[in-house]
Amino acid sequence: MFELTRRNNNRHINAYNPFREMEEFERNFFGSPFGEFFGSPDLAEFKTDLTDEGDHYLLEADLPGFEKKDIKLDVSGDTLTISAERRSRFEKKDDKNKIIHRERSYGSYSRQFDVSGIKTDKIKAKYDNGVLKLTLPKKETSCPESHTLEIE
Repeated sequence: MFELTRRNNNRHINAYNPFREMEEFERNFFGSPFGEFFGSPDLAEFKTDLTDEGDHYLLEADLPGFEKKDIKLDVSGDTLTISAERRSRFEKKDDKNKIIHRERSYGSYSRQFDVSGIKTDKIKAKYDNGVLKLTLPKKETSCPESHTLEIE
């Protein structure tokens, strides 16, 4: 049976990291002063659900706050890449047009999925209310014909 597996090169293994608590303490105490330059871990990936609907898989990806034009779907070989980009929005500026307060930040999301068991030319995509829904039709799996082997 084919399994749709997630590929994410940015994903870190959850191994013990003795510095994790110290980094978390620093983030909580000092905030994220370099977040503008290095990005936020919240923007590293978006959450997805995958369900087996019998003849197809249904992949639902949460992409709230994006416009359809900012979402890109690419299939290259056996890899489906979903990417989205968010532009910065400044909430408050002073009279010299300098930033006083910023809550919405720039970010780029990207996830990859193995689609080797999918009819890639039949994939359908719909984006509504911040959720991207992909219908991924399965390839028909054919069982090899059985035959008798001669013993030499």
